[in-house]
Amino acid sequence: MNQTQLNRMKDGLGFIAALDQSGGSSPKALARYGIKEDSWKDEDEMFDLMHAMRTRMIKSPSFNADRILAAILFEQTMDRTIDGLYTADYLWEKEGIVPILKVDKGLAPLEDGVQLMKPIPDLQKTLDHAKERHIFGTKMRSVIKEANPEGIKKIVDQQFEIGKQIAAAGLVPILEPEVDIRIPDKEKAEELLLKDIEENLKKLPADTKLMFKLSIPTKPGFYSELMKDPHIVRVVALSGGYSREEANQMLSQNSGLIASFSRALSEGLNVAQSEEEFDQTLADSIESIYQASIK
Repeated sequence: MNQTQLNRMKDGLGFIAALDQSGGSSPKALARYGIKEDSWKDEDEMFDLMHAMRTRMIKSPSFNADRILAAILFEQTMDRTIDGLYTADYLWEKEGIVPILKVDKGLAPLEDGVQLMKPIPDLQKTLDHAKERHIFGTKMRSVIKEANPEGIKKIVDQQFEIGKQIAAAGLVPILEPEVDIRIPDKEKAEELLLKDIEENLKKLPADTKLMFKLSIPTKPGFYSELMKDPHIVRVVALSGGYSREEANQMLSQNSGLIASFSRALSEGLNVAQSEEEFDQTLADSIESIYQASIK
């Protein structure tokens, strides 16, 4: 584990840029960027277009360590390059931004009101490769669709079980048990989630470090005590389908909670924009998310 990166993640001012759109979410991300689905023949061409979009964002003047602590990458991005450097090395060496890797393989079918993660085959091989590519940590997502105690317990147990394997490999896992923002019993689901998280934290070895990526809570300040747990490096928030304006407004009511936005970060970007227009749109987005993250 890189101690400099750990200190930055724990104490730095800023937020995490989520650039980890995978095969399932890339078409929608490209469509929002102005690239229609008939613009590529196969998955390889689609991922080429996604890497070009990510590269354009990363190389934008405003995408730097002044506002951004870390960036979450899709697995293919880890083996692609920017200006001759592997993406993680470019982020850290050129920009001072900590590289993080998405490791989950998507969601299982809905059961007990939740979607667990699908199995992650060859996880250890992926973690070993991530260390070769100088990745600091990982991220993995599951989703809560209702306040079902049995389902939520299964999600938290699965997240912690895999998280412990990742931590043992020398990486810092981000556990992401997302609560769907549209469900009517969201606040109850958050209460059940927090209870199960706290119970699992008590069982961890003292030296295990991890992070959480959670939906912005219904009740402001709901995760304030969680942030004080000695195992936790940082608690970050996903935008979850809120517009950037909505997400920023809610985030600013939660002191200590910082953003890890994907769609809200890239909102307004378009492939047809001039470099000046693109850079200004991204700069405005980054500044607004940064300000919401430091309140």
